[in-house]
Amino acid sequence: MGTLTYNFLVETFSRSFKRLIIWCILLYMIQCSSATSNKTGNHFYKWEVEYMYWSPDGIENVVMGINGQFPGPTIRARAGDIVHVQLTNKLHTEGVVIHWHGIRQKGTPWADGTASISQCVINPGETFDYRFTVDRAGTYFYHGHYGMQRSAGLYGSMIVDVAEGEKEPFHYDGEFDLLLSDWWHKSVHHQEVGLSSRPMRWINEPQALLINGRGQYGCSLAAHHGNSSFSQCNITGHEQWAPYILHVDPNKTYRIRIASTTALASLNLAIGNHKMMVVEADGNYLQPFETNDLDIYSGESYSVLLKTSQDSSQNYWISFGVRGREPHTPQALTILNYKTNSASKLPLSPPPVTPRWDDYAHSKAFSNKIKALDHKSIPKPSPTYHRRIVLLNTQNKMNGYTKWSINNVSLSIPATPYLGSIRFGLRDAFDQTKPPEDFPGHYDVMKPPVNPNTTTGSGVYMLGYYSTVDVILQNANALTENVSEIHPWHLHGHDFWVLGYGEGKFTKSDEKKFNLKNPPYRNTAVIFPYGWTALRFVADNPGVWAFHCHIEPHLHLGMGVVFAEGVQHVAKIPKEALSCGLTGKRFMTGSHLG
Repeated sequence: MGTLTYNFLVETFSRSFKRLIIWCILLYMIQCSSATSNKTGNHFYKWEVEYMYWSPDGIENVVMGINGQFPGPTIRARAGDIVHVQLTNKLHTEGVVIHWHGIRQKGTPWADGTASISQCVINPGETFDYRFTVDRAGTYFYHGHYGMQRSAGLYGSMIVDVAEGEKEPFHYDGEFDLLLSDWWHKSVHHQEVGLSSRPMRWINEPQALLINGRGQYGCSLAAHHGNSSFSQCNITGHEQWAPYILHVDPNKTYRIRIASTTALASLNLAIGNHKMMVVEADGNYLQPFETNDLDIYSGESYSVLLKTSQDSSQNYWISFGVRGREPHTPQALTILNYKTNSASKLPLSPPPVTPRWDDYAHSKAFSNKIKALDHKSIPKPSPTYHRRIVLLNTQNKMNGYTKWSINNVSLSIPATPYLGSIRFGLRDAFDQTKPPEDFPGHYDVMKPPVNPNTTTGSGVYMLGYYSTVDVILQNANALTENVSEIHPWHLHGHDFWVLGYGEGKFTKSDEKKFNLKNPPYRNTAVIFPYGWTALRFVADNPGVWAFHCHIEPHLHLGMGVVFAEGVQHVAKIPKEALSCGLTGKRFMTGSHLG
């Protein structure tokens, strides 16, 4: 080889190597800009929210994604860590916020991510910094909380591990995270216009159920079993809608974290030939119990332990089917793949059959098995209460428009965030009339309302700081005879004790049914058709907090209330949180308010 040729090769290699090093450094910097963490327990994420084309179920559509991902990136931290998300709105024509579902926001109520309650919406092109402490281990998620952006795909998982040096009260060899959602081909803007029309145009049932953002429309993974009208899905595994497969080793124990961010559907999980041990709900440990299947409602999360003790020469179906509504959406399916097999090997048996949609006895039996574990992280329930609020859930009409109402008031959110208007005494910002704390005793919850008319309101339930509050969620017949729906209710900023469930109208005598020994400690609870659910919580977190049905169109139609407590103790509110409405006009000086 000549000297010229050799020198040329060396120089070329040197330039290429330098470019490679520079490229690697740039790539590292880009990755660090979107997610960084350090040993002190601080986690920084730089996110951009935007619309993009995606195929969640095999049909290309527009989804709301984060940094080009759908679902959004998973946040993982340890209890006690600080999470900092720098969120930029790239939607061009609409605002955005993100709610950190199940994170109590102790000391940071402005980071709760509820539009016009805890903060102003983040306008197109603007950036907002969410900083908060994840104070407790568990299975959580995040989602949009403005309009119906959760239905558009704005959601992701959030896993909080135990603090350094702490241990879980159960053992497992590996884990999987499953985020459940439902998906429509009709855009959320079409859905919102339909819900707000006169007469209302209902959104109807979803076209697909998604597991980690993946589902199948118009075909079935299990068509070969002959119980489907669809053809067999033709999947290579590289599609955006290819199933998320759980790969397991034989004779191990796996933790499966399940969270439901569905907009409408209540779901039931079953795994072929396998039982599950339920150990966690909404970030709180449970007395372990075994079950063949599990009901999960929108807003809930669970952890189950699965032992891979079955025939390792086979694979098994994992199915999610609709509960609580007459299903017009096929099951979501994926595969539990024993690694001794190919993941493409389909299970021999058909998928588990979802319990009948209106088998509420099955649902109630499961709910009544859920008891709190005796653990230092779970407080004992207060034996008495200072205030009781009874919330009647009804479907109503107002000037021909369909509404959902609480004690005959349909929630209408004001332009100025409650956190600012209450903190700074802006009485003109929202309705100062106290919302009703009960409903007339003669109201028949088993029949449609005699007078279906309702009104709107923006009043707030002002709670005594550190008071113990009972909330009785009372279900009733909707506008149509013999119709009463399931409603999963989610409380921001707190967990509550679920004291019990009952049939018909709640009465004082039902208190004897309360479980004050080991009630589950949760942030989301369901009320069954024509029944009641009793909750108790301590108002110990200064701020203003939403409490609402987690079914997206129900909240859109007014099914929620607002609690406020200790707001005078809230300080150093970032100015960006209150830069709209009356607070934006009057108090925009300095970097913080209060």
